Amino acid sequence: MTDDRTPPVFTGDEREILYSWLDWHRETLAAKCAGLSEEQLRERSVPPSNMSLLGLVRHLAHVERAWFRRMIDDEDVPLLYGKEQRPDADFEDVDQASAEETFATWRTEIELARKVSAGLSLDAVAKRQRAGNDVSHRRILVHLIQEYARHNGHADLLRERIDGVTGE
Repeated sequence: MTDDRTPPVFTGDEREILYSWLDWHRETLAAKCAGLSEEQLRERSVPPSNMSLLGLVRHLAHVERAWFRRMIDDEDVPLLYGKEQRPDADFEDVDQASAEETFATWRTEIELARKVSAGLSLDAVAKRQRAGNDVSHRRILVHLIQEYARHNGHADLLRERIDGVTGE
């Protein structure tokens, strides 16, 4: 696996450090998927799990949209992939999903998340609550970092199972 990722910064203010870690994890997911066919991206891990690399990308596109556009910005956009009706649709409905469209959606949601995030203080509170609680922009950034880190661990195992490629 070639590694074109930009490593997280070692020094900087809190925003720089949070953004660099989030971007590193975003790039890590892309690296785990690089060079695979659509069939390989759709390959499920092991029963009963419905997890696949393409499902992870779909899920993280949903996460980017839900936290930044819906929670922070209160934008009236639907959840991706019909998740209102079926919470696991992002993972379940990959058999006919286009990898090209999935990656385009994910990249679009990342760019839109960056735009929402750029103008906010880390102390800014999202316009929507989560489980009856106010949520800070800082908390959302940390949540996204852990979400990507956890799923990148899954992506490591999926990729190794597909073609034996491993890497950080």
